[in-house]
Amino acid sequence: MKITVINLKKIIKYIFIFFAIVIIFILLAKSLKTDKTIKQEEKKTSLLKCLKYELPITKVVEENINVEEKNKTNWGIKILSMQIGIFDNMTEKQIDKEISIEPPKEEYVEPEEQEEQEETKSEVEDLENKDTKIIDENNIKETYTNKYKDIKVNNQTDFDISSILENSSYTFTNNKKVVIYHTHTCESYTPTEQYKYPMTDSYRTTDLNFTVSKVGDELSSQLEKYGFNVIHSKTYHDYPSYNGSYGRSLKTLESILNKNKDAEITIDLHRDAVGSNSNYAPSVQIGDEVCAQVMFVIGTDGSGLAHDNWRKNLEYAIKVQSIADELYPGLFRPIILRNARYNQHLTTASTIIEVGATGNTLEQCLASMKYVANVLNKATE
Repeated sequence: MKITVINLKKIIKYIFIFFAIVIIFILLAKSLKTDKTIKQEEKKTSLLKCLKYELPITKVVEENINVEEKNKTNWGIKILSMQIGIFDNMTEKQIDKEISIEPPKEEYVEPEEQEEQEETKSEVEDLENKDTKIIDENNIKETYTNKYKDIKVNNQTDFDISSILENSSYTFTNNKKVVIYHTHTCESYTPTEQYKYPMTDSYRTTDLNFTVSKVGDELSSQLEKYGFNVIHSKTYHDYPSYNGSYGRSLKTLESILNKNKDAEITIDLHRDAVGSNSNYAPSVQIGDEVCAQVMFVIGTDGSGLAHDNWRKNLEYAIKVQSIADELYPGLFRPIILRNARYNQHLTTASTIIEVGATGNTLEQCLASMKYVANVLNKATE
């Protein structure tokens, strides 16, 4: 059996030595910390002096600071204090005392968004400050039966529309949803170097990059710039058979409206049919640009088909045309009123818009769409 003898005196001695060493280390650390703090204060003073000489704005801001601003948060220095080690031990009050810059209060606008807003505004202003002149070459003389102020209507029906012209006060229920479709989707224009295409038939092609459907794309794009919600159908209705086109486009339009019951504006976009002269090119010069003229065709119930909305449709066309005649005299040819229904019985702002004729180029028709879109937008304001 082993017996361990504990020497109590030695244990007390070692404990005393341990605590003595700890106390010495504490005193030494405190001394080093004080010395380091003094050196840091000297470095901070040196850095701030350097900033004042190298960055004059630092000195100017510090000299011009007022009493009220001294209590405000200095965000710039706070960031520096996190990045530069020499500011580690500075208090918030010390930082605020050195310099105070108030953070911006104005709402920040992204540069791209601001530039886009200014560009859109500039484009609209530019669109509305251009001289307009009808081009007589390859054009025909205007014909109309009724005129109220600057609104011209070629009334090919037996209806008396004078009261509609004088008392028109069309208002929208939903004015930013538009349906664009094409009863005669394959209608095309005079080929050019840029838009050269093989004709499927006389001034017709199944390639939608060269037809009135391409004009519909441009109108859609221009309307969307004004916040319109555009539904553009490029379904063929006149191919492979031309006969029955309106019956087929009616089914397309009904299908769209069944899914978009709040849509009010429907535009059946056409090119004027081939006349006796294939070079017929109704055009207008807006500024330095040659554009194809456009024309409303409004149907009625004169054919015997039910059409309770035709007067509202005519009022809508009158409203749009009155704005067009003010901004771009000659861009719109006289409104044509006919006995056919043209699928316009489904809403109260249904129209045909014919863009140019066979003698016009696709470039001229595309150019017109930014002006037409501006007019349609003005009509909804």
